Amino acid sequence: MTVLSGDESQKEQSKWEEAFARNKEMFGEAPSSAAVRAAKLFQDRGMTRILELGAGQGRDTMFLAQNGFFVTVLDYTAEGTRRIQEKADALHLLDRIQVIQHDIREPFPLAADTFDACYSHMLYCMALSTEALHQLSAHIRQVVRPGGLNVYTVRHKGDPHYGQGVHHGEDLYEIGGFIVHFFDRAKIDHLSEGYRILDVYEFEEGGLPRRLYQVTQEKVDVAAVMG
Repeated sequence: MTVLSGDESQKEQSKWEEAFARNKEMFGEAPSSAAVRAAKLFQDRGMTRILELGAGQGRDTMFLAQNGFFVTVLDYTAEGTRRIQEKADALHLLDRIQVIQHDIREPFPLAADTFDACYSHMLYCMALSTEALHQLSAHIRQVVRPGGLNVYTVRHKGDPHYGQGVHHGEDLYEIGGFIVHFFDRAKIDHLSEGYRILDVYEFEEGGLPRRLYQVTQEKVDVAAVMG
């Protein structure tokens, strides 16, 4: 099921472009607690090459780079990628941050088995159908090395906004002008093909508060399994 038509997808992207242009620090400058937790996990595993998806204006990107990681960012907004580039330049982090404007619904312009881990904060709960999320997980699996991680966060069905606003099919609701895809544990399991789920951590963020899961899953080494 395709949740958004091409025109609707363009409108959704335009909303983010306008929001980022109006507010240069829409989500604040401090890193998210999800990024802090992910960084500790990556450090404990000796991981250095990180792919970040849907980085917004780069608050988590800067935190990761400042803590020793090499970060490649894919984000579909011109405004967001430009802002991340500006921050990286100002903080002298251009040697640690690569920024690419790219629609994550399309195959990634990156080599296979390149990254130690992929990190995203609330990208999976954007205006994406379950079918599109399957494709996204497959794109990530292509570029993360065997044994590498995919760490993502999503708002879950215990969130106060679940079931509110305009329903767009599946578990997608338009709230405050933006569409949110809400998750339950069954959906996390459903999207884990090719991965081994290591942890599903529940946390809260913001003043509402938003209620989220942080999912940590490991790419299965198919060759090792078959051997």
